[in-house]
Amino acid sequence: MTTSWLSTPANAVWESSLADEQNPFVRFRRLLWSWHRWIETGRSDKDFVALVRALDESVAAVTGTGFVITPARWVKSLAGGSGGAAGAVASAGAAGAGASVGAAGAAGDASAGADTSAGAVLAKDETCNVGGSHKARHLMGLLLHLAVDAVAQDVRLAIASCGNAALGAATVARAAHRPIDVFIPTWADPKVVTELNRLDAAIHVCERRSGESGDPTMLRFQEAVADGALPFGVQATENRWTLDGGRTIGWELADQLGSNEVDHVFIQVGGGALLTSCAIGLLESAALGPLNKVPRVWAVQTENCAPFNRAWTQLPSAPSLDERLVLAEQRHPQLMYPWLKPSSAATGILDDVTYDWLGVARALLLTGGSSVLASETEIEYANQRARAAGYNADHTGTAGYAGLLAAQRQHRISPTDKTAVLITGTRR
Repeated sequence: MTTSWLSTPANAVWESSLADEQNPFVRFRRLLWSWHRWIETGRSDKDFVALVRALDESVAAVTGTGFVITPARWVKSLAGGSGGAAGAVASAGAAGAGASVGAAGAAGDASAGADTSAGAVLAKDETCNVGGSHKARHLMGLLLHLAVDAVAQDVRLAIASCGNAALGAATVARAAHRPIDVFIPTWADPKVVTELNRLDAAIHVCERRSGESGDPTMLRFQEAVADGALPFGVQATENRWTLDGGRTIGWELADQLGSNEVDHVFIQVGGGALLTSCAIGLLESAALGPLNKVPRVWAVQTENCAPFNRAWTQLPSAPSLDERLVLAEQRHPQLMYPWLKPSSAATGILDDVTYDWLGVARALLLTGGSSVLASETEIEYANQRARAAGYNADHTGTAGYAGLLAAQRQHRISPTDKTAVLITGTRR
């Protein structure tokens, strides 16, 4: 296994018999690295399930909900984005036009012959996840690895984040009774800061020091890790196990698609772990599970903060994918460096470097996908349409959909292609 990527455990099993199980960490446990590492130490499957159930109950006690399979549905009012703004905003008023897809029922609907995808976009809604976004999936995955490794309860956890990742980390840390340091920028949302205080996180406001480049929150986070803190964030470059729990989203999406295939999946990219882990999950679902065809995965960034797209367009050529990525890694300083003055309404993807960019590049190359930039107008417009369709999502959470609109505008996908997006962050 390499940084920014996870291979599949040798004895991984897709258990179709668990289709009614609503906790993803129980349902897909025999695909998780944490489960395989647990079993290798001589502990039982029953005890792993008990561990997950206990942690999940603690999470629910802290935040009001535990981990569940998040819903996906075909939404007609999100289709037809290549038209004019006025017409599209009007069509967005048809809230709820899509056919609802249950956690375990998507494959059944498709196999029954229902053409739910006609003239619609498949939207998978992560706003109802723990902490209001997908971030806690990564962090619950990390928490399970802490249990596998029997990491002492007093070891401090650390994360650099100003939003959903910080909230997800603080939520699961409090549920597990572990201390956590959260490094935030000076411009962090006061609502997020208030919630972090409620969760008893130790907050560190990070100002830029004279002469330094890069994200000051990441720099202070890395200093804390050097002093003994355990990286508890969503960058696989800091802790590769963050990808383990994130893969559950890809497995769920594949389960919900079943035979009702999509051609493209658009996923927003900040640090890159969401796209990387979701793509791994989709690839594994084709190898072990119900997915017949892996969709092309698209990385979405904004025109005003696009470090991955800049690197992607300069990716070196080579005879094989692995050789190409080795060359890219060797040229890291020339390809991936801080974006000056990032700005966007989608504040959650304003990472000035894409930390897991090699994982994103691998995912795009393996699936035949690409990178697309959304304009700020499309970022705003996508959020308006998604909210009109019934999603209480912020601009970051709908940025993947903005990328779909951009690809349509640029005629990079066919109007008849079936598409899917992740809606990932709740509006606070």
